[in-house]
Amino acid sequence: MSQFEIEVQAEYEVGPGQQRVVREAAARALANRGQRSGAACTILLTGDERIRALNRDFLGNDKVTDVLSFPAGEPTLGADSYLGDVAISVPAALRQAESGGHSLDGELQLLTVHALLHLLGYDHGTAAEKEAMWSIQAQILADLGAEITEPKGD
Repeated sequence: MSQFEIEVQAEYEVGPGQQRVVREAAARALANRGQRSGAACTILLTGDERIRALNRDFLGNDKVTDVLSFPAGEPTLGADSYLGDVAISVPAALRQAESGGHSLDGELQLLTVHALLHLLGYDHGTAAEKEAMWSIQAQILADLGAEITEPKGD
């Protein structure tokens, strides 16, 4: 797998295992979509209050969500491109893992892959876009050996 610059910042206390899971999921998504060495992103593992503030301040939605993606611009396949930032609410991921009957690691893989696809320009606004994104997401999760391979519902 290519070498990517994936910075994981943990504002919310998680173990090094969860940071590794997030980094590996991001790298797998980038490699699957043909990104070259040097592509970079930052992933923030945070709490509900911070993600709510980000959602409100940047997207106008004053509510807690599980994951946000902030693309840096049009994605390119060139080396050394900064793709953008991702914020994941660890408490939301924990709640979803519990309600889904799977591990936090599995939920973090799902949220990370989903968010990275958004950084790369994928969306699910139409039925065709959703079908394409969900298919790619499921493939990446299966390649990771993730316990969750069903795409994210939103």
